[in-house]
Amino acid sequence: MRVEVLSGVERRRQWSDDEKARIIEETLVPGARVAEVARRNAVSASLVFGWRRLARDGLLGRGVPALVPVEIVVPAPALPAPAPPSVSRPRRSAGLIEIELSQGRRLRVGPDVDGDALRRVLDALDRR
Repeated sequence: MRVEVLSGVERRRQWSDDEKARIIEETLVPGARVAEVARRNAVSASLVFGWRRLARDGLLGRGVPALVPVEIVVPAPALPAPAPPSVSRPRRSAGLIEIELSQGRRLRVGPDVDGDALRRVLDALDRR
């Protein structure tokens, strides 16, 4: 613990740029809490936050680490390479109707087929 006796007219402690820099650096250690660092160094947390703000703005003095805003950008995932064209038989679309006719023949029609036209085709095949 450090005890400092202030005498005379001056009632405020004067912190050198080196002391400010050391205290600011302590707050930059991962997991450090400004309030704990301030208490350990017998300085108010609000003063340390003010020093950090001045350091970030480049206004604190030489030897004090400059704090700059940082943006962490997560790269977008790489797009997979396009699949080679498939040679397999075409997919069956939704709503496809398959009608099994005599002699093992099949008739496939999609959902957009005209009903009257389909009826005429089936009648013609039925007459055969």
